[in-house]
Amino acid sequence: MKRKLVVGNWKMNGDRARNSALLDQLLGAVPAGVDCAVCPPFPYLAQVGEILRGSDVALGAQDVSEFPDGAYTGDVSITMLGDFGVRFVIVGHSERRALHGESDMLVARKAGVALEGGVMPIVCIGETLAERESGVTEQVLLRQLDALAATLSPEALQRIVLAYEPVWAIGSGRAATVEQVQAVLGFVRRWLGGHVSAPERSRILYGGSVKPETAGGLFGLPDADGGLIGGASLDAQSFVEICRAATVVQGS
Repeated sequence: MKRKLVVGNWKMNGDRARNSALLDQLLGAVPAGVDCAVCPPFPYLAQVGEILRGSDVALGAQDVSEFPDGAYTGDVSITMLGDFGVRFVIVGHSERRALHGESDMLVARKAGVALEGGVMPIVCIGETLAERESGVTEQVLLRQLDALAATLSPEALQRIVLAYEPVWAIGSGRAATVEQVQAVLGFVRRWLGGHVSAPERSRILYGGSVKPETAGGLFGLPDADGGLIGGASLDAQSFVEICRAATVVQGS
């Protein structure tokens, strides 16, 4: 059984004092046996990277430019992320898609750029409430996934991490049921089966109001390989408990 991966997405939260206090509580408390990363805002990559140096918690980022350099004000390149020792980068989060107009193909290009730069992309996919209620969840996911297959080679596609985040459950406190989550994760795994040689080796995460009390049930699903955690990652105790839930499920 592959190790679970638990990634904290801090979004646009934090300051130097709060970051230091959070990580001081986190380091040494994250259990062995789970892969863990935190993704702070760009201005704090240096601070967080320095605190994490030598620990088992990896440094991640929340986005990356599709361009290597040039006149792209406000963008951050994969080379810049590499300079800070970033090992994971989130691409295609629903907030980027909705608020910044990122298309499926742009997300796929960003995933390719990350891989070429030696950074593991965590590619977010998911449907809105209107799309779920209209019964088109699988069509939406298929569109997002097919953009990846059209852009990445099968070998590259094998190496990415996918994160299913139903848009209607992100930050809403309204988590999808385990039956709803497994139905989607199973669909994604079957899709991978048609595009990569070893779909069972690919990591598929779940994100969407994951809490310590729900993490065990979600991580225990047949096709769940961990979680992308939003609000709960800003509380050290909650994040550690979620990581512990991942190790308990993994060891069962």
